[in-house]
Amino acid sequence: MRVYNFSPGPATLPVEVLEQAAKEMVEYKDCGMSVMEMSHRSKMYEEIHEEAEILLKELMEIPSNYKVLFLQGGASQQFAMIPMNLYKNGKADYVLTGEWANKACKEAAKILKTTVIATSEDKNFSYIPDIKEFSPDADYIHITTNNTICGTRFLKIPDTGNIPLVADMSSGILSEVFDVSKFGLIYAGAQKNIGPAGLTIVIIREDLPENEYASKLPSIFQYKVHAKANSLFNTAPTYSIYMAKLCLEWLKNQGGVAGIQKVNEAKAKLMYDFLDNSPLFSGIADKKYRSLMNIPFTTGDDAKDKDFIKKAAEVGLVNLSGHRLVGGLRASIYNAMPMAGVEKLVNFMKDFETGEGQG
Repeated sequence: MRVYNFSPGPATLPVEVLEQAAKEMVEYKDCGMSVMEMSHRSKMYEEIHEEAEILLKELMEIPSNYKVLFLQGGASQQFAMIPMNLYKNGKADYVLTGEWANKACKEAAKILKTTVIATSEDKNFSYIPDIKEFSPDADYIHITTNNTICGTRFLKIPDTGNIPLVADMSSGILSEVFDVSKFGLIYAGAQKNIGPAGLTIVIIREDLPENEYASKLPSIFQYKVHAKANSLFNTAPTYSIYMAKLCLEWLKNQGGVAGIQKVNEAKAKLMYDFLDNSPLFSGIADKKYRSLMNIPFTTGDDAKDKDFIKKAAEVGLVNLSGHRLVGGLRASIYNAMPMAGVEKLVNFMKDFETGEGQG
């Protein structure tokens, strides 16, 4: 029996995608082998690769002057690749809204001078801070659009003028509509809304990596090298890209990003409405900045939180532990989490608070 998996990542995948992958596991389209076994230089794989890129461009309405890269190393590798590739004046601005934004800033500080222009650390990253000014000579400004651990998100994307805006969208990409043209670079680990772990998406305006500093980097770390090679400079994460293609096809069938955004808003509303009226459970993030994807909450009692996690797992509601830095509980309800899963969770929470799910 499949459970409802509320993990923050690697996260649940659409059942339809898993079933399609299972059918094609041993042999893909009568070619005599699995996608896992294909050469990344083969015509059959190149078709998969191209289809995945076309789907992503279509779903996100990516302008023609942007390149889509399929890379490896996760968002953590991008923390270093971004300052190396966008380095011009040797300065960058960072907005700190959580642990991952913090890590991105610390990695960049090893390469260039970073300035924290806004932070919500004073309240344990429970809100999105106002950005009042930018450094006029910054090479880029970095934000994290959705914060997995603390459950907040940017409701309005800042206008940074001529300074490129860089966004870590790992836990929010494809969950709601974004105007890609407002960003110089978008990056995301795949393991939340795109597919399984192993693939990292980079969407970059084609003029950005053209600078002297980047040209001196080892080839594997240069965006322009990967762009020129159509993300096939080295062996690509072929199976993860194939799975991403299936997930993107699934998303298109759900009405695209605009369609899934409505579903995500309805799922989040169900959870937040319950939390706002519960005598036992309460949300952690500031109501104004609540995430659609990650919902941290708590009973206010560590022992009761642990009992809730244990009892929930017994009825097929798993991976509800809060992050170690925040504690409590957390439900990650990415695109592939069906409304039925959220409904079952809310109903269990109702039973738990009245004592029926305890003891």
